[in-house]
Amino acid sequence: MTKKPDFLNFQVDHMTLLLQPPLYNVAYVLFKTIFGVGPGDLLYDKRKEWTPGEGEKSMTYAMRLGTGVDDPKLVNTIIAVVQPSEPKNQPSHVRSMLNDHGAAAHWQHIALRTSDLLKFHAHAIERGVNFITPILKDEEENLIQVFSGEWYFPGTKASAMFFEFLQRDPSDQTVEKLRDQNRRWFRDETFMGLYAEKEREYQSGKVTPFIDEALFQKLYDRFGGKNTWEISDADLKAAETMMTDYARAKRG
Repeated sequence: MTKKPDFLNFQVDHMTLLLQPPLYNVAYVLFKTIFGVGPGDLLYDKRKEWTPGEGEKSMTYAMRLGTGVDDPKLVNTIIAVVQPSEPKNQPSHVRSMLNDHGAAAHWQHIALRTSDLLKFHAHAIERGVNFITPILKDEEENLIQVFSGEWYFPGTKASAMFFEFLQRDPSDQTVEKLRDQNRRWFRDETFMGLYAEKEREYQSGKVTPFIDEALFQKLYDRFGGKNTWEISDADLKAAETMMTDYARAKRG
């Protein structure tokens, strides 16, 4: 087993699934009847009234499909489900993500849990990773989280697939440290913070990639012609140097 820093020992926290509206309620029933999701396993159902007088629409719900034996709080199987709930005449990045890929369902992101989000966040930035949100604090749960850019490469359309990184039960000192570093950078919002940022990206037509196109091209030029088993430890060390050099130059 590879020895690595504890903050790089990721656990899957949850996954987010985008569904077209006709599948959204049917999926709710399927999770309940086929996957055995009980009343206590519906973790949330977030709603919004888009048009005054028309009533609330469900934007997203989260289901717990299973719990761990040793630590039920941290070893859960959770799926968050999202639909484009906006009126059809209103832009929706979720609708665009599904329609652009001709999909009724699309796995949007996987959330990886780390023991130290601040350390991982710094580690990733130092290697050229782009994040589309600041570190966010959940309003209801004791967790902090951040969302990456999407995985795609130059000349292709955005994939609608990205990562969330989070830390559950951060210490009060960690939360205060975040607030003290930059109060405008740290926000007490999670789902709506991400939703608003993705909407802004898709309406602008400029979707942030996981790494810049220029960095992708450098890595592809160096390693794209090799088989995976031909990429040596020396190659990986050279790649990391390329990434840190690029990120350092970008930061100025």
